[in-house]
Order: sequence, then C-alpha cells, then structure tokens
Amino acid sequence: MSDDEQLAAETATLAVSGKKLTKKDAKKAAKRAQYENEIRAMGGTVEGDVQIDYDEQERLGGGIGSGAALGDQFTVATQARSGKQQEQLDNEMDIKVENFDIQAQGRTLFSKATLTISHGRRYGLVGPNGMGKTTLLKHIGARKLPIPGNIDLLYCEQEIAVDATSAIDTVVKSDKRRLALLEEQDALTKRLEDGDASVEVTEKIKEVSDELRDIGADAAEPKARRILAGLGFSEAMQEKAVQDFSGGWRMRISLARALFLEPTLLMLDEPTNHLDLNAVIWLDHYLQSWKKTLLMVSHDQGFLDNVCTDIIHLNEQKLDYYKGNYTLFRKMHEQKTREQFKAYETQQKQLVALKKVGGKSSKQAEEELKNRAQNKQNKQQKGKKTHGMGDEDDAPPVELLQRMKQYTVKFLFPEPEKLAAPILGLHGVSFGYGKDVLFKNVDFGVDMESRIAIVGPNGVGKSTILKLLMGKIQPTSGELRKHRQLRIGWFDQHANEALNGEQSPIEYLITKFQIDPQDARKQLGTVGLPGAAHTVKIKDLSGGQKSRVALAELSLGSPDILILDEPTNNLDIESIHALACGIEAFGGGVVMVTHDERLVRKTNCQLWVVENQDICEIDGDFDDYRKEILDALGETL
Repeated sequence: MSDDEQLAAETATLAVSGKKLTKKDAKKAAKRAQYENEIRAMGGTVEGDVQIDYDEQERLGGGIGSGAALGDQFTVATQARSGKQQEQLDNEMDIKVENFDIQAQGRTLFSKATLTISHGRRYGLVGPNGMGKTTLLKHIGARKLPIPGNIDLLYCEQEIAVDATSAIDTVVKSDKRRLALLEEQDALTKRLEDGDASVEVTEKIKEVSDELRDIGADAAEPKARRILAGLGFSEAMQEKAVQDFSGGWRMRISLARALFLEPTLLMLDEPTNHLDLNAVIWLDHYLQSWKKTLLMVSHDQGFLDNVCTDIIHLNEQKLDYYKGNYTLFRKMHEQKTREQFKAYETQQKQLVALKKVGGKSSKQAEEELKNRAQNKQNKQQKGKKTHGMGDEDDAPPVELLQRMKQYTVKFLFPEPEKLAAPILGLHGVSFGYGKDVLFKNVDFGVDMESRIAIVGPNGVGKSTILKLLMGKIQPTSGELRKHRQLRIGWFDQHANEALNGEQSPIEYLITKFQIDPQDARKQLGTVGLPGAAHTVKIKDLSGGQKSRVALAELSLGSPDILILDEPTNNLDIESIHALACGIEAFGGGVVMVTHDERLVRKTNCQLWVVENQDICEIDGDFDDYRKEILDALGETL
C-alpha cells in the first residue's frame, strides 16, 4: 500500500458530526492532510480551515494555477468551520473569507481582513507595490484560504514548460478533461469497429459524445487560435515550438492557455506586462465579455477602467470594496480620504481641548475620548438588539483614528529652453539586421512641441526607431541630424542596468550631478523611493525602486526631449499617473513606446504606427486605432 493509500485508509476512520467519512470524502481529507504536510515542509504553518481540490487541478493540467508555490515562510490564519458549514461552503459559487491573517517572513500583510468575491464579477486588486497583492493571489491559488470546493480556480503565473510542443498544441492540450474524453471516445469507437456492439459500449459512447458536445470540444482549436492571434501570434508562429520562443512570448502562451481553460475563477497578475499595445487592446476587449469570475492585479488604469466591474483596494492590511471601474474608485477613495482626514482633525481638536480644559495628560485624554466613543457605540448597539437587529457583543472595541499614511509620488521635469527647429530627425534612413530589413528610406522628425506615441505589434522595430534617434545604433544608409545644444532624456526598460549597482542612490546622484546629499534625498523622495532605500546599494533594490532612481536621474538631467521606451514597467498605478502628469506638464518634446493606454491618452500623444518598413502618422485618435486593430482580428466592438 502506498503512503497516499495508507493515509486515505487511516483518514477514512475519522468521524465528522458523528458519521464516518465516505470513500470520496476520505480521499479528499487524505489529500488535504498531505497538502498541509507539504506546506509545513516548506516552512509554513496552517491554522484554521484549509481546502484544496486536487481533482480540479488535474483537469486544468497542472502547471499554472495548480497549487501555486509559496516559497517564503508564511502563516495563514482563518476561522475553523464545522462539517456542516464546510458542506454548505463546498456548494457555494461566491467566496467569503472573514477575519483572515497572512504573514510573510515575519511581516504582517493582512490582519483581520475579509475577502468577498461574487460569481461573475470582474475585480481589479489595487494598492501600492509590496503590500501583498501577489501574495493574496498565490494564497488563493494554493487554496490556503477556504475556497468553495466546486469553484475551479487558476492562477496564471506566466510560466510554461519549455519543449518541442507547438504553441497551438500547448494551448489546446491544456484541457486534460477534453483530451481524456477524446481518448475514451477513440477507444470505444475501436471496440465498436472490432464488433463489440454491447449496450454498455453504445451507451457509454453516447454519454462521452454528449459530454464532448457540451464542453464544445469541436470548437476548441478555433477558440485557441483566436486567442493566440489576439495576443500577437501569426499562423506560422502558432505552429512554432514553445522552446523556440523568447521568454516574453512564452508568457503570452501561458496567458493564452489560462484564457482558453476558462476556470470559474481566473486570477491574472499584471497580464499586460510583456504585451505590446495591440495585444493589450485585444485582451482588454476579450475580457470585457468574460462571463465567469476574474480577479487581477494590474498597473494599467485604462485596462482596469475598461475591464473591471469592481475594485478591491488593499489598504492598511485590509481589503476595501468599491463598485465600478478604477476611475470611479479613485473619486470615491479621494472623497473617503478627505472625510477620514476631517474626522482625524476633529479628534485631535477634542484631545487638545481635554488636555487644556481638564488638565489631563495625553494618555488620559486619549482614554477618556475612547471611553466616550465606546459608550456611544454600546448605546447604538443596544438599540439594535432591542429591535432584534444585532448583539451588543458584536460591537468591536473602539480605537482612536490614526494619522493616515499618504502615498504621494511626483515626477517633475525642469522647463527647457526653446530650441529652434529642426532639433532631431532621421533623414532617408534605412536599417536592418542582416537580411532582415526593418526600415527603408524613413523620414521622421521631432521638435519641442512633439507628443508622439509609436505603436505597432512586437518585432516591427518600435524600439529600433528610438535607438536610431538616440544614436545608439547607426543606420545602414541615411543620417541622423541633431541640434548641437539638444539634451535628450533617455529611459527604457533596461535603464536599471545602466545604474552603478555598487553605489547607493544618494551616492549615484551626487557623483553624477555634483549635488548636495539633501538635494539628492529630496529628489529620491519625490519620485517615491522610501527613505530607508536611499542608502542601500542599488544592486540590492527591487526593480521598481531601481526605476525610480533612473527616473530621478532623468529629471536631474534637465532634458529638452524625452525619449521613453516602456517607461511604466515596474511602476505601480499611482506612479504611472504621476509620470503621466509630469509628462503632460513638461515643456519639451516627447517620443515614447508604451502599452499603457492611459499614458497615451493623458499626455495627448499623436499615434505613429510602424508598418511596411516605414513609420507614418495615424489619421485619427486612439479610439480609431483601437477599432482598426480589432477589425483586423475579426472582433466586433
């Protein structure tokens, strides 16, 4: 007998509510016990009730979404449930987890938080970087929170096995249930062909055929091809082996697989990362018609606005819920923040008055104010109890309001001196890599009033145009012309690599710009780098923190023109908003490549598309371009 079978046999003797477990329940309990042992072996602890559905993970094919790894030391605490409560939970389609705590590496990320997810809603999970958004998705994916057993869930980690399987087969074959049914159908058909026309075989083959029809088995490949095409895969690329793709394209295959499987709860973590604007436009459109439940983390405000029906805000170790998209949430949150600040100021005035008039110490004044608030709350609760609406014991203890921690970021670029045109341009430029010609006889110029966003699918040469403008690469023919006084501010997704990793951010800025330490600290604080990180070696900072150092450097360089290649990578949504405001207020020219719709719209950029070995201005605005992309893919608005 295997260890699993032995564990199942032992578990089968357990009793729940005075009854022995059924064979099926015993198997689930055994697997759950085995899972908990694995968690403890990883250095974690399990408190309260933990559920995991291994059968569903097998249907989804393992890999993405099947027991997400939680490498760090962690603790999860939830309320325990009785057998009857658990049976009721397993039949729910909504998720409700109250008063749970999550700690990682000794740090509390969630304290007495409540997770509420209604079936069929599309949620955006937002909040500053590093507060636990990804951790929450991983814990849900690993079923470390009590998720109803009949909810199949998938957490897309953007990792995929690298082998010779084609992209299309990788997606289609991810539905293990469909494959098993097709194999069973083939086996039954062979038995019929061999002369076995028994009632058992004929009834079973009808049953299998009906199930294949119900799950839309015949439409699986066209569906998979539609998804891959939307994410930028040509017909030839769909037949290409996964191992021949770069990491970014493999992540797209992983995303395609997640969309193809359509779990009851799909969780996506920054799904627009590594996508070009065309693919983001398609994904945005595709998810707007998502019928099941969606929970995603994204720093793209335009994407959240278009897709989400609800916003979950991770704030001070709690989850706050808002109906509507991100823009509506932002308005409501700002109003709520103003009200909280006003209440805090009122409380502070009351404390001052108690100390001044009553001669009390600060501690005595705080205790008296808490007692008054507690008495008021108890009276209100007693009134509810009288009318059968509540219990006095339900009232939480009163705590005084704390000063709110405000997260503010600003990107400010000095006002440049006006330079007479022409200041920067490509004239009759051709360029290619070997036989792969990207551009032929291109003319493209930038001046101090330019606001340009370069668009087009991956691989057509968007970043190459920027590098040609910077002089980082030389054209095979034609020339780059540049004003002799022009200062260019360059930022790309690899800007972090140009920083001196052995220096601290303060040392780096002081060395490069000969400024005072106080000015360096001020600049780093303005771009949202925490004070504790100012003296840490740059090589030990996170990707987002390094990007802030690079953006601080960009501002101190006093550029006349900004050339930006995917500047939003590694930035949170508040920082992207601040960057958009900074660019909007900048008096010089701007040329950028970005997949962030909000950044394009906020900065009022004119779209230029790279196609047919040239770059041309688009006749129309962003909405026109969006419609053009979806029309080309056969999608309807």
